[in-house]
Amino acid sequence: MPTYHVEMMEGRTIEQKKKLVEEITRVSVEILGGSPESVDIIITDIKRENWATGGKLWTEPRS
Repeated sequence: MPTYHVEMMEGRTIEQKKKLVEEITRVSVEILGGSPESVDIIITDIKRENWATGGKLWTEPRS
């Protein structure tokens, strides 16, 4: 079964992450079959200072 790598900016609560992994697991089993125990999810929290979009770090002001 699949292993998902989720990268997102830090700041989500444990409850939000719990709900996210529950839903990813549910949908994976629904679509792909198998058991929930076979779905792995790795969450990486990234500091805003280490993420950039459009040539700007997310710690910089946005217009």
